[in-house]
Amino acid sequence: MTRAQGLRRIRADVLVLALGLVAVLLGLSGATGAAAKAPSTAMRGVWIASVTNIDWPSKPGLSAAQQQAEYRELLDQAVDNKLNAVFVQVRPTADAFWPSPYEPWSHWLTGEQGKDPGYDPLRFLVDEAHKRGLQFHAWFNPYRISMQDDPAQLVPDHPARKHPEWTFSYGGKLYFDPGVPAAREFVTEAIMDAVRNYDVDGVHLDDYFYPYPVEGEQIPDGDTFAEHGGDFTDIGDWRRHNVNLLVSELDTRVHEVKPDAQFGVSPFGIWRNASSDPNGSDTSGLESYSAIYADTRKWVKEGWVDYIAPQVYWPIGHPAADYAKLVPWWSDTVAGTDVDLHIGQAAYRVGQEGWTDPGELSEHLALNAKNAGVKGDIYFSAKSLTTNAAEAMARVVAEHYSG
Repeated sequence: MTRAQGLRRIRADVLVLALGLVAVLLGLSGATGAAAKAPSTAMRGVWIASVTNIDWPSKPGLSAAQQQAEYRELLDQAVDNKLNAVFVQVRPTADAFWPSPYEPWSHWLTGEQGKDPGYDPLRFLVDEAHKRGLQFHAWFNPYRISMQDDPAQLVPDHPARKHPEWTFSYGGKLYFDPGVPAAREFVTEAIMDAVRNYDVDGVHLDDYFYPYPVEGEQIPDGDTFAEHGGDFTDIGDWRRHNVNLLVSELDTRVHEVKPDAQFGVSPFGIWRNASSDPNGSDTSGLESYSAIYADTRKWVKEGWVDYIAPQVYWPIGHPAADYAKLVPWWSDTVAGTDVDLHIGQAAYRVGQEGWTDPGELSEHLALNAKNAGVKGDIYFSAKSLTTNAAEAMARVVAEHYSG
């Protein structure tokens, strides 16, 4: 363990103790229910997604009071489910849920990009989570600019319109080009503005780096490779290098500003299949390494993240990506490092074909308990825990979170 990794472990332990003290103080001041108890030291998180209004707000254009009421309800549900952390998407599409000097207000809030919602959502989000003894992890999507690919639909002063050379269109969406150094620096600065100005407990990236493959399309970054490829001869290696730079630089920047904050990523659940690399997993699915150029195993081994939360979104026994094979693989991957492992759980898939047993989620946690590397779980996403996965989550709470 390096000195820096050891310091991170100490910081993480201090964070857990501090959050426990907050919960105890809430209890002394009259709080009731699960929020009055010190949270489990294991991660029990839930993602609250804002892109396309998946979880919050439920639709664009709600009043500030309506938005706030919806969010409080989600937090109260998290407390009822004995969770201890929320991962809230505050930069879904090169926009902001706070008054950012870099990017416009998000249209997922108001229905109109650049329109002030009338309050500071991020400050409200953080404060309400902390009132309930919940950790608040600010979740950012780094490179996605828009769910459509027409720059003219962005506000006139959007950075993507000011700097079209930073962008490319792919699969009907618009992205910042990860191979353009100025674009990567801009993305980092846009994220760091929130880190500097808000009391976040963590900084969180999801699984979107280079875009997921679209059949029949090639990523249009040949000119970028020619200009910025340096000594790289393989464009895939260069793309992975670009993503590595984003992750490692954010890790450094976040901890310079907030030494106690956790920095982590929730990648696609398969790094590489064993058929491609002997270090890979016994799977036969899409590989983050070659499909979206995310070398997630390297991030763990280099200590560039405080935690990794792979999206192991398959049931036990899945023929191409068996949960019972992937969790041990990830547990082995973090062994000997100072990186915590949290498993991303697909609550949204409960009830779908191949996942009709409401006991499946609980079985996942039982299997996790047999793998020493697993430090907790994060559920995608909040709305699912009150709809299709409500029964499954009740089983999880009764069988694993009742202590």
